[in-house]
Amino acid sequence: MAIFEYKALDTGGGSRGGIVDADSPREARLKLRVEGVHVIEIHLIDDKKGADAKSGGPRIGLFAPKANPGELSIVTRQLSTLLSAGISAVDALKAIIEQVESRDMEKVLRDVREKVTQGDTLGEALGRHPRFFNELFCNMVKAGEASGQLDTILTRLASYIVRQNRLRQKLSGAMTYPIVMIIVGILVVTVLMTFVVPKLTTLFKKVGEGLPAITQALIAISQFFQGYWWSIFVLMFLVWLFIRAMKSSEQGLLRYDRARMSLPIVGDLLRKTSIARFANTMATLLQSGIPVLESLKIVQRVVNNAVLAKTIGEVHDAILEGSDIATPLQASGVFPPMVGYMIATGEQSGQLEELLETVSEAYDEEIDMSISKLISVLEPVIIIVLAGVVLFVVAAIMIPLIQMGSLTRGA
Repeated sequence: MAIFEYKALDTGGGSRGGIVDADSPREARLKLRVEGVHVIEIHLIDDKKGADAKSGGPRIGLFAPKANPGELSIVTRQLSTLLSAGISAVDALKAIIEQVESRDMEKVLRDVREKVTQGDTLGEALGRHPRFFNELFCNMVKAGEASGQLDTILTRLASYIVRQNRLRQKLSGAMTYPIVMIIVGILVVTVLMTFVVPKLTTLFKKVGEGLPAITQALIAISQFFQGYWWSIFVLMFLVWLFIRAMKSSEQGLLRYDRARMSLPIVGDLLRKTSIARFANTMATLLQSGIPVLESLKIVQRVVNNAVLAKTIGEVHDAILEGSDIATPLQASGVFPPMVGYMIATGEQSGQLEELLETVSEAYDEEIDMSISKLISVLEPVIIIVLAGVVLFVVAAIMIPLIQMGSLTRGA
Protein backbone atom coordinates (compact mmCIF):
# COMPACT_ATOMS: atom_id res chain seq x y z
CA MET A 1 0.00 0.00 0.00
CA ALA A 2 1.37 3.42 -0.99
CA ILE A 3 0.79 6.94 0.32
CA PHE A 4 -0.58 9.61 -2.04
CA GLU A 5 -0.79 13.38 -1.62
CA TYR A 6 -3.77 15.12 -3.22
CA LYS A 7 -5.46 18.45 -3.88
CA ALA A 8 -9.23 18.42 -4.29
CA LEU A 9 -12.55 20.30 -4.11
CA ASP A 10 -15.18 19.38 -1.56
CA THR A 11 -18.95 19.41 -2.11
CA GLY A 12 -19.13 23.08 -1.14
CA GLY A 13 -16.58 24.08 -3.76
CA GLY A 14 -13.83 24.72 -1.22
CA SER A 15 -10.30 23.51 -1.82
CA ARG A 16 -8.68 20.96 0.43
CA GLY A 17 -5.58 18.81 0.47
CA GLY A 18 -4.16 15.89 2.36
CA ILE A 19 -2.76 12.42 2.10
CA VAL A 20 -4.43 9.06 1.57
CA ASP A 21 -3.09 5.52 1.51
CA ALA A 22 -4.14 3.18 -1.30
CA ASP A 23 -2.73 0.55 -3.63
CA SER A 24 -3.01 2.78 -6.71
CA PRO A 25 -3.97 6.33 -7.75
CA ARG A 26 -7.28 4.97 -9.07
CA GLU A 27 -8.13 3.40 -5.71
CA ALA A 28 -7.11 6.63 -3.97
CA ARG A 29 -9.48 8.62 -6.21
CA LEU A 30 -12.32 6.16 -5.52
CA LYS A 31 -11.74 6.42 -1.76
CA LEU A 32 -11.91 10.21 -1.92
CA ARG A 33 -14.95 10.16 -4.24
CA VAL A 34 -16.84 8.15 -1.60
CA GLU A 35 -16.10 10.98 0.83
CA GLY A 36 -17.60 13.49 -1.62
CA VAL A 37 -14.27 14.90 -2.70
CA HIS A 38 -13.42 15.76 -6.34
CA VAL A 39 -9.69 15.19 -6.91
CA ILE A 40 -7.86 17.84 -8.92
CA GLU A 41 -4.33 16.57 -8.50
CA ILE A 42 -2.88 13.43 -6.94
CA HIS A 43 0.62 12.01 -6.86
CA LEU A 44 2.61 9.33 -5.09
CA ILE A 45 4.90 10.61 -2.36
CA ASP A 46 8.29 9.94 -3.97
CA ASP A 47 10.98 7.74 -2.49
CA LYS A 48 13.02 10.60 -1.07
CA LYS A 49 10.04 12.27 0.49
CA GLY A 50 8.74 8.93 1.73
CA ALA A 51 12.10 8.12 3.28
CA ASP A 52 12.10 11.49 4.98
CA ALA A 53 8.60 10.89 6.31
CA LYS A 54 9.68 7.54 7.68
CA SER A 55 12.61 9.11 9.50
CA GLY A 56 10.49 11.84 11.03
CA GLY A 57 9.58 14.27 8.24
CA PRO A 58 10.58 15.93 5.00
CA ARG A 59 12.93 18.51 6.51
CA ILE A 60 16.32 18.09 8.12
CA GLY A 61 18.34 19.48 10.99
CA LEU A 62 16.75 22.03 13.29
CA PHE A 63 13.67 22.23 11.05
CA ALA A 64 12.89 18.51 10.96
CA PRO A 65 9.40 17.88 12.33
CA LYS A 66 8.93 15.96 15.54
CA ALA A 67 6.05 15.06 17.79
CA ASN A 68 4.35 17.72 19.85
CA PRO A 69 4.19 16.34 23.43
CA GLY A 70 0.58 17.39 23.88
CA GLU A 71 -0.51 15.75 20.64
CA LEU A 72 1.59 12.66 21.35
CA SER A 73 -0.04 12.16 24.75
CA ILE A 74 -3.52 12.48 23.20
CA VAL A 75 -2.69 10.00 20.42
CA THR A 76 -1.22 7.57 22.96
CA ARG A 77 -4.26 7.77 25.23
CA GLN A 78 -6.67 7.36 22.30
CA LEU A 79 -4.76 4.31 21.10
CA SER A 80 -4.92 2.85 24.61
CA THR A 81 -8.69 3.42 24.81
CA LEU A 82 -9.35 1.84 21.42
CA LEU A 83 -7.15 -1.20 22.14
CA SER A 84 -8.80 -1.74 25.54
CA ALA A 85 -12.17 -1.79 23.74
CA GLY A 86 -10.99 -4.80 21.72
CA ILE A 87 -10.28 -2.92 18.48
CA SER A 88 -7.28 -4.16 16.50
CA ALA A 89 -4.13 -2.01 16.21
CA VAL A 90 -4.71 -1.42 12.47
CA ASP A 91 -8.31 -0.25 12.95
CA ALA A 92 -7.34 1.82 15.99
CA LEU A 93 -4.63 3.59 13.98
CA LYS A 94 -7.10 4.20 11.15
CA ALA A 95 -9.55 5.87 13.56
CA ILE A 96 -6.82 8.07 15.03
CA ILE A 97 -5.49 9.06 11.57
CA GLU A 98 -8.92 10.39 10.60
CA GLN A 99 -8.96 12.89 13.47
CA VAL A 100 -5.31 13.78 14.05
CA GLU A 101 -4.61 17.48 13.35
CA SER A 102 -0.89 17.51 12.56
CA ARG A 103 -0.03 16.74 8.94
CA ASP A 104 3.35 15.30 9.95
CA MET A 105 1.80 13.06 12.60
CA GLU A 106 -0.80 11.89 10.07
CA LYS A 107 1.95 10.84 7.62
CA VAL A 108 3.81 8.99 10.33
CA LEU A 109 0.72 7.15 11.59
CA ARG A 110 -0.24 6.15 8.05
CA ASP A 111 3.20 4.63 7.57
CA VAL A 112 2.96 2.88 10.97
CA ARG A 113 -0.42 1.41 10.03
CA GLU A 114 0.95 0.21 6.68
CA LYS A 115 3.92 -1.50 8.37
CA VAL A 116 1.66 -3.18 10.95
CA THR A 117 -0.56 -4.38 8.10
CA GLN A 118 2.54 -5.87 6.43
CA GLY A 119 3.43 -7.86 9.55
CA ASP A 120 5.55 -5.60 11.75
CA THR A 121 4.70 -5.36 15.42
CA LEU A 122 3.46 -1.97 16.61
CA GLY A 123 6.71 -1.37 18.50
CA GLU A 124 8.80 -2.12 15.40
CA ALA A 125 6.67 0.15 13.21
CA LEU A 126 6.87 3.02 15.70
CA GLY A 127 10.64 2.55 15.96
CA ARG A 128 10.98 3.61 12.31
CA HIS A 129 10.09 7.17 13.37
CA PRO A 130 12.52 8.07 16.20
CA ARG A 131 11.75 11.80 16.03
CA PHE A 132 8.12 11.05 16.91
CA PHE A 133 8.48 7.95 19.08
CA ASN A 134 11.71 7.78 21.05
CA GLU A 135 13.47 4.71 22.38
CA LEU A 136 11.61 4.79 25.68
CA PHE A 137 8.24 4.93 23.91
CA CYS A 138 9.06 2.03 21.57
CA ASN A 139 10.52 -0.17 24.31
CA MET A 140 7.45 0.31 26.49
CA VAL A 141 5.17 -0.57 23.56
CA LYS A 142 7.24 -3.70 22.88
CA ALA A 143 7.02 -4.64 26.58
CA GLY A 144 3.26 -4.14 26.45
CA GLU A 145 2.93 -6.33 23.38
CA ALA A 146 5.04 -9.07 25.00
CA SER A 147 3.05 -9.00 28.25
CA GLY A 148 -0.39 -8.61 26.67
CA GLN A 149 -0.96 -5.36 28.60
CA LEU A 150 -0.39 -2.88 25.78
CA ASP A 151 -3.46 -0.78 26.59
CA THR A 152 -2.44 -0.43 30.26
CA ILE A 153 1.14 0.49 29.36
CA LEU A 154 -0.03 3.03 26.77
CA THR A 155 -2.17 4.69 29.44
CA ARG A 156 0.86 4.82 31.73
CA LEU A 157 2.95 6.14 28.86
CA ALA A 158 0.45 8.92 28.11
CA SER A 159 0.54 10.01 31.76
CA TYR A 160 4.34 9.94 31.67
CA ILE A 161 4.43 12.18 28.57
CA VAL A 162 2.06 14.66 30.25
CA ARG A 163 4.22 14.80 33.40
CA GLN A 164 7.44 15.25 31.41
CA ASN A 165 5.86 17.99 29.32
CA ARG A 166 4.62 19.74 32.45
CA LEU A 167 8.12 19.52 33.93
CA ARG A 168 9.63 20.94 30.73
CA GLN A 169 7.12 23.80 30.74
CA LYS A 170 7.92 24.61 34.36
CA LEU A 171 11.61 24.90 33.55
CA SER A 172 11.12 26.92 30.37
CA GLY A 173 8.59 29.14 32.15
CA ALA A 174 11.06 29.82 34.94
CA MET A 175 13.78 30.81 32.47
CA THR A 176 11.55 32.83 30.11
CA TYR A 177 10.94 35.78 32.44
CA PRO A 178 14.57 36.59 33.28
CA ILE A 179 15.70 35.97 29.69
CA VAL A 180 13.02 38.33 28.34
CA MET A 181 13.94 40.95 30.95
CA ILE A 182 17.63 40.71 30.06
CA ILE A 183 16.93 40.96 26.31
CA VAL A 184 14.63 43.96 26.84
CA GLY A 185 17.29 45.57 29.04
CA ILE A 186 19.97 45.09 26.37
CA LEU A 187 17.68 46.53 23.67
CA VAL A 188 16.74 49.54 25.83
CA VAL A 189 20.38 50.30 26.63
CA THR A 190 21.36 49.87 22.94
CA VAL A 191 18.62 52.27 21.76
CA LEU A 192 19.45 54.70 24.56
CA MET A 193 23.15 54.78 23.80
CA THR A 194 22.78 54.75 20.00
CA PHE A 195 19.98 57.28 19.42
CA VAL A 196 18.97 59.17 22.57
CA VAL A 197 22.21 59.93 24.40
CA PRO A 198 24.12 61.29 21.33
CA LYS A 199 21.47 64.01 20.86
CA LEU A 200 21.73 65.05 24.51
CA THR A 201 25.52 64.94 24.72
CA THR A 202 25.98 67.18 21.65
CA LEU A 203 25.54 70.10 24.03
CA PHE A 204 28.54 69.01 26.09
CA LYS A 205 31.10 68.40 23.32
CA LYS A 206 32.17 72.07 23.27
CA VAL A 207 33.10 71.88 26.95
CA GLY A 208 35.59 69.03 26.24
CA GLU A 209 37.80 67.99 29.14
CA GLY A 210 35.88 70.12 31.60
CA LEU A 211 33.11 67.54 31.63
CA PRO A 212 32.70 65.31 34.71
CA ALA A 213 34.24 61.84 34.42
CA ILE A 214 30.81 60.21 34.50
CA THR A 215 29.68 62.27 31.48
CA GLN A 216 32.87 61.51 29.57
CA ALA A 217 32.31 57.82 30.25
CA LEU A 218 28.73 58.09 28.96
CA ILE A 219 29.89 59.83 25.76
CA ALA A 220 32.58 57.17 25.21
CA ILE A 221 30.05 54.35 25.70
CA SER A 222 27.58 56.07 23.38
CA GLN A 223 30.23 56.50 20.68
CA PHE A 224 31.12 52.81 20.99
CA PHE A 225 27.47 51.82 20.55
CA GLN A 226 27.10 54.14 17.55
CA GLY A 227 30.15 52.73 15.79
CA TYR A 228 30.20 49.13 16.99
CA TRP A 229 26.65 48.23 18.04
CA TRP A 230 26.84 45.22 15.72
CA SER A 231 29.74 43.79 17.77
CA ILE A 232 27.30 42.92 20.59
CA PHE A 233 25.32 40.64 18.29
CA VAL A 234 28.52 39.21 16.82
CA LEU A 235 29.69 38.41 20.35
CA MET A 236 26.37 36.74 21.18
CA PHE A 237 26.61 34.69 17.96
CA LEU A 238 30.20 33.64 18.80
CA VAL A 239 29.10 32.57 22.29
CA TRP A 240 26.30 30.52 20.72
CA LEU A 241 28.77 28.89 18.31
CA PHE A 242 31.17 28.13 21.18
CA ILE A 243 28.41 26.49 23.26
CA ARG A 244 27.21 24.49 20.26
CA ALA A 245 30.76 23.32 19.50
CA MET A 246 31.26 22.35 23.14
CA LYS A 247 28.03 20.33 23.17
CA SER A 248 29.05 18.46 20.00
CA SER A 249 31.57 16.28 21.85
CA GLU A 250 30.91 13.93 24.77
CA GLN A 251 33.49 15.56 27.06
CA GLY A 252 32.43 19.06 26.05
CA LEU A 253 28.79 18.28 26.77
CA LEU A 254 29.80 16.85 30.15
CA ARG A 255 31.70 20.05 31.03
CA TYR A 256 28.79 22.18 29.79
CA ASP A 257 26.19 20.37 31.90
CA ARG A 258 28.51 20.34 34.91
CA ALA A 259 29.00 24.11 34.56
CA ARG A 260 25.24 24.66 34.29
CA MET A 261 24.61 22.62 37.42
CA SER A 262 27.24 24.66 39.29
CA LEU A 263 25.40 27.94 38.72
CA PRO A 264 23.82 29.49 41.83
CA ILE A 265 20.05 28.89 42.13
CA VAL A 266 19.68 28.01 38.41
CA GLY A 267 22.01 25.02 38.80
CA ASP A 268 19.98 23.68 41.71
CA LEU A 269 16.80 23.96 39.63
CA LEU A 270 18.41 22.11 36.69
CA ARG A 271 19.67 19.36 39.01
CA LYS A 272 16.24 18.84 40.56
CA THR A 273 14.59 18.79 37.14
CA SER A 274 16.99 16.09 35.90
CA ILE A 275 16.53 13.97 39.03
CA ALA A 276 12.74 14.25 38.77
CA ARG A 277 12.96 13.14 35.12
CA PHE A 278 15.22 10.22 36.09
CA ALA A 279 12.92 9.03 38.88
CA ASN A 280 9.73 9.36 36.84
CA THR A 281 11.21 7.66 33.75
CA MET A 282 12.76 4.83 35.74
CA ALA A 283 9.51 4.20 37.63
CA THR A 284 7.49 4.15 34.40
CA LEU A 285 9.86 1.68 32.73
CA LEU A 286 9.99 -0.68 35.73
CA GLN A 287 6.20 -0.61 36.09
CA SER A 288 5.96 -1.62 32.44
CA GLY A 289 7.97 -4.77 33.10
CA ILE A 290 11.27 -3.66 31.52
CA PRO A 291 14.29 -5.11 33.41
CA VAL A 292 16.42 -2.83 35.59
CA LEU A 293 19.55 -2.97 33.42
CA GLU A 294 17.65 -2.23 30.23
CA SER A 295 15.71 0.55 32.00
CA LEU A 296 18.96 2.17 33.12
CA LYS A 297 20.33 2.13 29.57
CA ILE A 298 17.16 3.75 28.25
CA VAL A 299 17.10 6.37 31.02
CA GLN A 300 20.76 7.14 30.34
CA ARG A 301 19.88 8.09 26.77
CA VAL A 302 16.74 10.14 27.53
CA VAL A 303 17.64 11.91 30.80
CA ASN A 304 18.98 14.92 28.82
CA ASN A 305 21.83 15.66 31.25
CA ALA A 306 25.36 14.42 30.53
CA VAL A 307 26.39 14.43 34.21
CA LEU A 308 23.46 12.26 35.29
CA ALA A 309 23.82 10.08 32.19
CA LYS A 310 27.47 9.36 33.11
CA THR A 311 26.45 8.47 36.66
CA ILE A 312 23.61 6.21 35.44
CA GLY A 313 26.09 4.44 33.13
CA GLU A 314 28.40 3.85 36.12
CA VAL A 315 25.46 2.46 38.13
CA HIS A 316 24.63 0.12 35.23
CA ASP A 317 28.23 -1.16 35.12
CA ALA A 318 28.31 -1.58 38.91
CA ILE A 319 25.14 -3.70 38.82
CA LEU A 320 26.76 -5.95 36.21
CA GLU A 321 29.55 -6.51 38.73
CA GLY A 322 27.07 -7.51 41.45
CA SER A 323 26.22 -4.22 43.14
CA ASP A 324 22.76 -2.89 43.95
CA ILE A 325 21.40 0.38 42.53
CA ALA A 326 21.59 2.54 45.65
CA THR A 327 25.29 2.06 46.60
CA PRO A 328 26.92 3.47 43.42
CA LEU A 329 24.19 6.10 43.23
CA GLN A 330 25.01 7.34 46.74
CA ALA A 331 28.76 7.20 46.05
CA SER A 332 28.45 9.32 42.91
CA GLY A 333 27.83 12.59 44.76
CA VAL A 334 25.50 13.68 41.95
CA PHE A 335 22.28 12.40 43.49
CA PRO A 336 21.26 13.77 46.92
CA PRO A 337 21.49 11.29 49.85
CA MET A 338 17.69 11.24 50.18
CA VAL A 339 17.33 9.74 46.70
CA GLY A 340 19.90 7.06 47.48
CA TYR A 341 18.19 6.13 50.76
CA MET A 342 14.76 5.98 49.08
CA ILE A 343 16.06 3.71 46.32
CA ALA A 344 17.84 1.49 48.87
CA THR A 345 14.58 1.16 50.82
CA GLY A 346 12.70 0.37 47.62
CA GLU A 347 15.16 -2.36 46.67
CA GLN A 348 14.94 -3.97 50.11
CA SER A 349 11.14 -3.81 50.28
CA GLY A 350 10.49 -4.75 46.64
CA GLN A 351 8.66 -1.46 46.08
CA LEU A 352 11.27 0.35 44.00
CA GLU A 353 8.77 1.64 41.42
CA GLU A 354 6.48 3.15 44.07
CA LEU A 355 9.35 4.86 45.91
CA LEU A 356 10.77 6.23 42.63
CA GLU A 357 7.35 7.75 41.97
CA THR A 358 7.43 9.25 45.46
CA VAL A 359 10.86 10.76 44.72
CA SER A 360 9.54 12.20 41.45
CA GLU A 361 6.53 13.77 43.17
CA ALA A 362 8.70 15.19 45.95
CA TYR A 363 11.05 16.78 43.43
CA ASP A 364 8.11 18.19 41.46
CA GLU A 365 7.18 20.15 44.59
CA GLU A 366 10.80 21.20 45.15
CA ILE A 367 11.00 22.40 41.56
CA ASP A 368 7.99 24.68 42.16
CA MET A 369 9.73 26.12 45.23
CA SER A 370 13.02 26.55 43.34
CA ILE A 371 11.22 28.38 40.53
CA SER A 372 9.61 30.75 43.03
CA LYS A 373 13.02 31.31 44.64
CA LEU A 374 14.66 31.93 41.27
CA ILE A 375 12.08 34.52 40.24
CA SER A 376 12.13 36.21 43.67
CA VAL A 377 15.92 36.61 43.40
CA LEU A 378 16.30 37.48 39.71
CA GLU A 379 13.44 39.97 39.51
CA PRO A 380 14.90 42.52 41.98
CA VAL A 381 18.43 41.96 40.64
CA ILE A 382 17.36 42.76 37.08
CA ILE A 383 15.35 45.78 38.25
CA ILE A 384 18.31 47.08 40.27
CA VAL A 385 20.69 46.66 37.31
CA LEU A 386 18.31 48.46 34.94
CA ALA A 387 17.69 51.19 37.52
CA GLY A 388 21.48 51.56 37.92
CA VAL A 389 21.88 52.05 34.16
CA VAL A 390 19.12 54.66 34.08
CA LEU A 391 20.61 56.42 37.13
CA PHE A 392 24.04 56.46 35.45
CA VAL A 393 22.61 58.05 32.28
CA VAL A 394 20.53 60.61 34.18
CA ALA A 395 23.46 61.56 36.43
CA ALA A 396 25.86 61.85 33.48
CA ILE A 397 23.46 64.26 31.75
CA MET A 398 22.16 66.25 34.72
CA ILE A 399 25.50 66.97 36.45
CA PRO A 400 27.02 68.99 33.56
CA LEU A 401 23.65 70.70 32.95
CA ILE A 402 23.59 71.85 36.56
CA GLN A 403 27.22 72.98 36.31
CA MET A 404 26.52 74.89 33.10
CA GLY A 405 23.52 76.55 34.74
CA SER A 406 25.62 77.61 37.71
CA LEU A 407 28.31 79.08 35.43
CA THR A 408 25.67 80.98 33.43
CA ARG A 409 24.16 82.51 36.58
CA GLY A 410 27.64 83.37 37.89
CA ALA A 411 28.48 85.18 34.65
